[in-house]
This record gives sequence, C-alpha cells and structure tokens, in this order.
Amino acid sequence: MTDDVHYLTVEGLQEHEERLNFLRNVRRQEVAERLRLALEEGGELVENAEYEDAKNEQAFIEGEIMRLEMILSNAQIIEQDAKNDAVSLGSLVTVQEVGAESVEVYHLVGAAEANPRAGKISYKSPLGRALMSHKVGARVTVEAPDGDLEFVIKAIE
Repeated sequence: MTDDVHYLTVEGLQEHEERLNFLRNVRRQEVAERLRLALEEGGELVENAEYEDAKNEQAFIEGEIMRLEMILSNAQIIEQDAKNDAVSLGSLVTVQEVGAESVEVYHLVGAAEANPRAGKISYKSPLGRALMSHKVGARVTVEAPDGDLEFVIKAIE
C-alpha cells in the first residue's frame, strides 16, 4: 500500500471512520460467529461450503479494514477556499455540457471519497482534472472514449 495523502471532506472522514468502526465492531464478530457455527456443524473443512464462504468474507473484511486504516492514517481534510473564484479541491461546481440543456453539479473530492452517482468526483478523474483551476465561464475539454466533451463552468461554490 502507498503512503499517498488521501484528501477527504469532513463528511468523508466521518463516513470512513464510521465504516471502519462498523467493520471492526460488528462485522468481525458476525463473521467470527459464522465461522464458529460452521465448525460446529462438523464434517471435513474441505467440504464445508459455509466455512469456506465465511473465511472468504473474513478475508474481505480484514482487507477493507486495512484499506480504511491506511486511508485514515494518511487523511488530510480538504480546506474550503473562501473566495471560490477558481475550481479547487472541495469545490461544488455547476457545469453544462456544450449542446445540452441541463446542468450538472459535481463536488470535487479526493479519490477515496469519490462516488459519481452521488455527484462526488475525484479531482484526479478526467473531468476533475479538466475543471481544476478554471473560473466561472471557462470552457473545458474532457477526453472521453467516445470523443472529446466540452463543458462550461456555470458556478463555483
């Protein structure tokens, strides 16, 4: 794992901490109980599908705990720029694709917090990189697999 800085909003930090606590304090115990019950059922461990499934789930949970611990140990809170005259990490950006009628709003966050369905995009994503440091009214081009897309920045919060 790398020691890169993981930029998080205050909300993102809280969500990661809550998920880590849930995995440590709830899911670990649930999986341990599944393992115990599977062992009590007896039979050969090689043939015990429930035991194998619980071991796989345990490995996934432990891996996720390690990932979250690494993110949180290298977390840096995104400081919101009071001026908001140019797009920066933490900005809420309203954009309109050239030729489209609707506008889209994106929150630029760190990669660990990115969730495009929730409107949170990484500042390292193609659109995030294109928007960084631009001001309201700027046209930015994003290279997409189907061809270049142009957006106009309508607002920055």
